[in-house]
This record gives sequence, structure tokens and C-alpha cells, in this order.
Amino acid sequence: MITTRYIGALTRDMPIIHTDFLIIGGGIAGLFTALKAVAYGQVTVLTKKTIKDSNTGLAQGGIAAAVHEEDSPFLHLEDTLEAGAGLCNIEAVDVLVREGPSRVRELIQAGAQFDMKDGNISLAREGAHSKARILHAADATGEAIRIALVKRCEENPDIIIEENQFLVDILTGGAIEQECYGALVYDADRDAPLLYTARATIIATGGAGQLYKNTTNPDVATADGMAACFRAGCRLTDMEFIQFHPTVLFSRDTQRFLISEAVRGEGGLLYNQQGERFMYKYHSLEELAPRDVVARAILNEITMAGGEYVYLDMTSIPRVTTRFPNIYRTCLQRGIDISRDYVPVSPAAHYTMGGIETNTNGETGIYGLYCCGEAACTGVHGANRLASNSLLEGIVFGQRIVDKVEEVLYRRTIKVEEIFRHFDPGGLFVPGEEKLAPGECKPVLQEIMWDKVGIIRNEDRLKKANQQVEYLYNHLARGDDPLAYYEVINMLTVARIIIQAALWRKESRGGHYRSDYPQRDNLRWLKHTSFVNC
Repeated sequence: MITTRYIGALTRDMPIIHTDFLIIGGGIAGLFTALKAVAYGQVTVLTKKTIKDSNTGLAQGGIAAAVHEEDSPFLHLEDTLEAGAGLCNIEAVDVLVREGPSRVRELIQAGAQFDMKDGNISLAREGAHSKARILHAADATGEAIRIALVKRCEENPDIIIEENQFLVDILTGGAIEQECYGALVYDADRDAPLLYTARATIIATGGAGQLYKNTTNPDVATADGMAACFRAGCRLTDMEFIQFHPTVLFSRDTQRFLISEAVRGEGGLLYNQQGERFMYKYHSLEELAPRDVVARAILNEITMAGGEYVYLDMTSIPRVTTRFPNIYRTCLQRGIDISRDYVPVSPAAHYTMGGIETNTNGETGIYGLYCCGEAACTGVHGANRLASNSLLEGIVFGQRIVDKVEEVLYRRTIKVEEIFRHFDPGGLFVPGEEKLAPGECKPVLQEIMWDKVGIIRNEDRLKKANQQVEYLYNHLARGDDPLAYYEVINMLTVARIIIQAALWRKESRGGHYRSDYPQRDNLRWLKHTSFVNC
């Protein structure tokens, strides 16, 4: 496996910035945690590009929470466990569903506005939920939450948001136990590296959707936090479980526009190219089946027809253009009127169930280093995330990090000399024979991952993917753009882990489907797979 510890380099003339809380990532997990942490000290939030660039702003459907009197945390727990296909951490799911309603109320207090009906919050139902429990702001819920949280953060003088800061490495050391000192970042505005030291470093960098040719994720979702934490010694767990959203507006773009799960929850129907409904052949819940089932069903129908997409019919949904205004506007720009026309859809990579392993307090196992949001693997999602649990996970476990971090703040003083004493320049990433520029490597990697490590996998294709990605990894040239270089190293690092995890798991479960092992095997595989740098 990979033994790289650092891909960047420290120098003693490098600018050093001190803070109490260093939060890397500007989505819902990072911003909510910042608002909670500021009660205990100064907070610095770093974003890879602008504060607008995150998966949060693209989240359409909503945030799931048992806030209605006819619902309960127990029912929410049951649905989450069912979707997770036996691999959920029950303790973590219990924390999510019990503490979720309180965190959602705090979101509302922070200024997030959800749709109302007859004086009460309007709740939608999505796939695999037994109750209507999705709070939403039309079909742009994530953006409504993001705007509210950014406003609150910007109003607080003790929260500093720095944009265009690329995470290069997590800096660790310690004579007795591993501890985190902060992070090495590359400041794109100054075109120079910076060193941030912090008493508590919190990774909220999001997922890995950009490893795939077709994805709903923005271009910043390149697994940077996962790769950096892996190099630092954190455990990456359940990386074979990638969720492919079944209904994404078909286009030739790498980043594709999501058609929310809520559309099918409101009555949207799927048709193949022969004009026939088909979900009844695959699952008793039909269009409301779990995402992995719907994604494979759509892929099968596309393959049988020799086409590229199926159709989503939204025409029978009452007031569809006002219920889904963002989808309506986007489709209309492509010449599709959702109130009259069928919408061409196909699956795309959407969410990473695995990630940096944490406990229910967001601790990674390295003292002073925490993680929350999609970058983390809390065990909540198991093998397949229940729709709209992701936004909730970010705020629930962000709060739990802050609940336990006070002891770190009062015990720690970061000394710069400690950082340089433990930094090992011999651990720098050194590729083999340099042949491929990062700009050449990235699209090739995305094609490999989509074709061979996608919705349906088998041993032969996974082994070929492994060989091809190893070649890319060993022939990557530095090039003239350091950010492109760092980004592709991160993508290759995590891609190798995903491929190996998918090879090891010889069964089908949740977001991981092997055509050569199509059944779930609880006897041998009711367990997690983890990878540690050594």
C-alpha cells in the first residue's frame, strides 16, 4: 500500500498563522461547527475555492429529521439501518436520529428557512423513508442553509473565512502519541504555501465524487481531506461504498445537474426508452426503492436499449414548477419543460459513504484532529446512505466535536519547534518515471473509475483498474501547477484505496455491487474494510 507521509514541504521562512480552531471546508459541516466552536475561541475556516463551492449548496432534496408528531427517532433509525444494509454503526445512527431534531431547530434559529404549509413545516417523503420527514426549501434546501450559515459566520468577528486555501498536508508528530499540530496549505491567491497551527483541527472537506467521469459533485470534491488524513495516519473505512444517484439530468458535462430524490417522492415516474415503466421489475417500492437499486435498474434498462438515458416523468406532480423551481429553470434552459416533457436522466457518482474513520465524537484517533460531514466515516450510512441524512450528519457530529473539544483547548499549546522537529522531509512524495502531467492524468483516472469501478463491478475490471491507476500514480509528473499536482495525487491515493476495497469485498451490498458475487454474504462480509498508511 501507500507509504507517503507528506506531499508538501515545510521551510522555516514560511508564514505561520495561529488559531484555536482550524476548520478546513466551507460546507454545512464546517460552517455549523464554526458557529458552535466560536464560543470557545478564535475560529479560522479555510475553503479550497470560494465559500460558495461545496456540495451543500447543490443539495436539493432537504434534511431528514423526525420532527413530526406522527414520526419518531426510532422510525428514522429503522429506515437508516435498513438502507445501510447491515453495516451501520447503531450507536452513531442513534446519536443522529435522537440529536437531529434539536440541531435542525438550531439551523432554523440560525436563519435557515424551510417551506411551510398551514403554519407548520412542510415535510416531504423520499426514497426508503417510511414517513414524510424531509424539511426542504423548495428544491434548493442546501443553498438556503448555506446562505444562512455564511451570513451568521460573517457577522461574527471571531470567525475568519479564508478562501482559495488548498489543503496539502495534516501535520502530526508526538513522542508518546500521535497528535495534530495543524495543516500545511497552499494559498492560491499568494501562490505560496502557508502553515496554520491550531489547538483543534477539524476536517470537513467533503467527498470524492470528482474521481468519477460523471458526478453531481462540484469540482472541489477531489478527496483532499481523506488523502491528507490518510497520509497522516488516519484510518479510511468503507471506501468501496460509493453512492450513485439514479436521476441526474443527462448531459455531456462531467459535473451533472441532480434531479432530486424528492421528485420521485412526490410522484415522479421512471420510463425506459420504449415508454414503459420498469421499476416494478426490480423492487416492491418501485420508484421509492433505495438509490442503489434504482441506479442499477436504470443502468440495466439503458444497457438493454443500447441508449444513454431513461426518462423521468414529473408531469403529474401538482404545481411541479413551484415545488421544484430550480429543476424547472435548469431543465427549461435545456429546452425541457418539466410540466409537459419527460426528462432524460441517468446515474452519476453522488456520495462517499466511507471516509476518515471517527467515533461518535468526531475523533480520528490522532489527538487534536477531528472530522465531520461527508469526509468522515461515522458509520451512520453503512453500505448505503438514506436520502437526506447527509446534511443532518454534518451538523449533529459537528456539534459533538465541539461538545468534547474544550479539554483539548485547555490542555494544548502548539509550539512551532515541535512541528519542525517531527516533520520528515524523507517522506515526501517522489513519483517514478515522470511522464503524465496532472491535466492529462485526471480525465484518464475519471474514465477508469467510471468504467471499471462504477455502479456494477467485477474482479476482472477491478484488477485492470488497479493496474491502470498504479501506472498513473507511478508516472505522474509535477508540472507547473502545484495545485493540480496536489489534487491529482490526492485523487490517485483515494482511488487506489477504493479499488482495493472493492476487490476485497467479494459480495454485493448497498452501494457496492459485484456482478461476479451478486448476493449479500453476511457470513463472511458483515464487517468493515479499513486502510491505514504504514
